[in-house]
Amino acid sequence: MQFKVPQFIDMEDKIVGPLTLKQFAYILGAGGFSFLLWTFIPIKIIAVIAIIPVAGLFLALAFLKVNERPFIDTLESAFGYYTSSKIYTWRQPTVDQNNTTQNIVSETTKEIAVAKANSNKLHEISLGLDVLDNSEKTENNS
Repeated sequence: MQFKVPQFIDMEDKIVGPLTLKQFAYILGAGGFSFLLWTFIPIKIIAVIAIIPVAGLFLALAFLKVNERPFIDTLESAFGYYTSSKIYTWRQPTVDQNNTTQNIVSETTKEIAVAKANSNKLHEISLGLDVLDNSEKTENNS
């Protein structure tokens, strides 16, 4: 029995002609803002100067991809980077974290001590076996 496996699942559906719903909404928004700027700014040269960057931004949001990601993701990342603090400071842990840290450190030191004790005992046993092997060889040779 054969099943049809969906292909191109990462592509958005074309809703309005060759445009996706998001692209259509961005273009509609660009047209709306352009109309508002044209209507409310009495000097038409200034209106055109204001419309060009606004329409360009909306068109970039609709069609531009940076590193195969939508432009809105790039804008969001840039805004987050420029508004966040650039200075990283170390803060001393609170009491609850400190107790947890001490418990982890004490458990780790216990594990290290057990591992050392086991390795020392293994070393002693191996030395004892080597000595016994050598003494048996000398007794057999005599």
